[in-house]
Amino acid sequence: MELTAEQEAVRDVVREFASEEIRPTALEADEEQAFPEDVWDGLADLDLTGLTVPEEYGGYDADPVTAAVVNEEVAYGMLAVATALSVHSLATSCIAEFGSEDQRERWLPEMAEGRPVGAFALSEPHAGSNPAEMSTEASRDGDEYVINGEKQWITNGERAGVYVLFAKTDRDDPSTVTQFLVPGDVDGLTVGETEDKLGLRASDTTSLTFDDVRIPAENRLTEEGKGLSAAFHILTGGRIAIAAQSVGLAQCALDEAMAYSREREQFGGPISDIQTIRHKLAEMATRVRAARLLTRDAARKRAAGGAALEASMAKYFASEAAMFTTNEAVQIHGGYGYVTEGEVERLYRDAKITEIYEGTTEIQKTVIARELLD
Repeated sequence: MELTAEQEAVRDVVREFASEEIRPTALEADEEQAFPEDVWDGLADLDLTGLTVPEEYGGYDADPVTAAVVNEEVAYGMLAVATALSVHSLATSCIAEFGSEDQRERWLPEMAEGRPVGAFALSEPHAGSNPAEMSTEASRDGDEYVINGEKQWITNGERAGVYVLFAKTDRDDPSTVTQFLVPGDVDGLTVGETEDKLGLRASDTTSLTFDDVRIPAENRLTEEGKGLSAAFHILTGGRIAIAAQSVGLAQCALDEAMAYSREREQFGGPISDIQTIRHKLAEMATRVRAARLLTRDAARKRAAGGAALEASMAKYFASEAAMFTTNEAVQIHGGYGYVTEGEVERLYRDAKITEIYEGTTEIQKTVIARELLD
């Protein structure tokens, strides 16, 4: 599945930025658990923070294949940055697709320029894989909604200036999930401490607590009860983004492993001459290529209006490929792959989250089976 000349040009620009601007910051950002804001500003300069913003609001308005290419190359630099960008893009996608003209004009031009950062508040402490079980409630009070509840695992939780929030208008009725826009500076909103995670440590993952938060009714994004279907629709694109990021992460691990195998000498020559190492590299490269093809196929299907099946297949396979490839990269590096000064140790830790967020591997298999059988 070949890219167009324009898509190849985008790939090359973003790969250069990832290699020269993102990767040099990755180890320090991971160690300090601090998001590299200068890198975010660089993404904004490249118009990438407007990736899913329509052109009339100052955005890039990338087609799904180009968006997948961008996500892959940013993740080649650092998964935490790519995750922040994809979640910001989920938020702008929600506003662009479901928002009123006033909402689009209010939020999208500035979000396309990188600030405010967007976040996507769906998961809860007791409602992750089954969001219909959420308990956060937005009750109508005249021309306002009053929000109470808690959200969990919110990427960009601390950095965000606007949250796309999913809440029930009736806590006891799963059919009332609705989508809202909540500014980050409203009274009653508390952002929790950043989670201390295995990987993705430069990403600010937090909880959110809503205590009688009042927002105007005009901040409702969907009709009451239409929020869950909106979430699933948007997350189809999100899963393609995570698949693409998994590919970028895996490609980085493969490149590191190939370079090390040529440099490291044992038994009288480089370990790249050893058949066992060559076979590892062959399988790693095959899985990365297969994951990339699945991802781009899903992106093309998304452009045509579908892709629930293909997005889940891509996310499932690519995340597993990332985990396999980073594990093998650590093995090829031996002891040097296990220490924190090396690149592949971080890649290995980062890879695990791709099998979990935006739908676990098990959820993807459930979706795939449902699409095949039902």
